[in-house]
Amino acid sequence: MRDRLAWLMPALLLGAAIFGPGLVPHDPLTTNVPMALLPPSSRHWFGTDQLGRDVFSRVVVATRIDLLIAVSAVALSLGLGATIGAAIGYRGGGTDRAVSRGVDVLMAFPLFALAMVLVAALGNSVSAIILATAVVNLPFYIRLIRAEVRVRRHLGYVEAARIGGSGTARILRVFLLPNILPVLAVQASVNLGWAILNAAGLSFLGLGVQAPTPEWGIMVAEGAQFLGSGHWWLAAFPALALVFAVFCFTLLGDRLRDRLDPRSGM
Repeated sequence: MRDRLAWLMPALLLGAAIFGPGLVPHDPLTTNVPMALLPPSSRHWFGTDQLGRDVFSRVVVATRIDLLIAVSAVALSLGLGATIGAAIGYRGGGTDRAVSRGVDVLMAFPLFALAMVLVAALGNSVSAIILATAVVNLPFYIRLIRAEVRVRRHLGYVEAARIGGSGTARILRVFLLPNILPVLAVQASVNLGWAILNAAGLSFLGLGVQAPTPEWGIMVAEGAQFLGSGHWWLAAFPALALVFAVFCFTLLGDRLRDRLDPRSGM
C-alpha cells in the first residue's frame, strides 16, 4: 500500500500542476467582492478569499508554480553539485580541501536566511527564487557526491578502466556517476519537499512570488490576517497543500531508498 501511495501522491501533484489550470471551476485571478470571505460550500469547495476569488482554484493553480520552482532548483543544484563533487572527490588534493572548506563555511550559515539574502539581492522573481534555492541546496550534493566518489574511486572496476586508458571524464561519466544515481535520486526526492517549503517561506515573507499570482506561501500569508475573525479556510487549505506536497516527496524518498539504495537493508 505504501508503495502505491509513494507513486500515486506525487503523480496527483504532477497532474494538478499540468492539467489543473485548465480544469479548475473558477478563474483564480478574477475578483468578486460581493462574494468575499464565503465559507466552504458546494459552489466554492474551499471558500472564497477577501477579494471573492475561489480558494480551491487558487490552491490547484498554485501547484504549477511551486512545483516548477522546486523541480528547477533541485535539478540545477543536483547537476552542478554532482559535477563539482565528482571532480573534487576523484582528483583529491588541494582543490578538494579548498572546496570542502568552502562548502563547510556555506553550510555554517542558516540556509533559509542565506536564501532570503540572495532573493533580496537578485529581486523578487521566480528565477531568483530558483537560483537562491539551488544555491542553498548545492552544498548537500557536493558533499554527498564527493563522499560517494571517494569511496569508489579505488575499486577494481575503476582501476581497470584507468589501466584501460579511460580518462577522468569518461571514468566519472561511465563508471562512477551511474553507480551513484540511486543515492542521488533519494536525496533529490527529499530535497524537492524542502525546496517547496523554501519557496513558500520566501513568498510568505514577501520575498518570493508576488500577489496576485496564486502561490501557497502568499495564500497562507494573506489568510493569516483573517484567522482572528474566524475565516480559517483562507490559510488552512494552502497550508494543507504544502503539508501534502512535502509529505509526498518525503514518502517518495523513503520508498526510493528502500528500492534503490542497497545499504538501506543493512
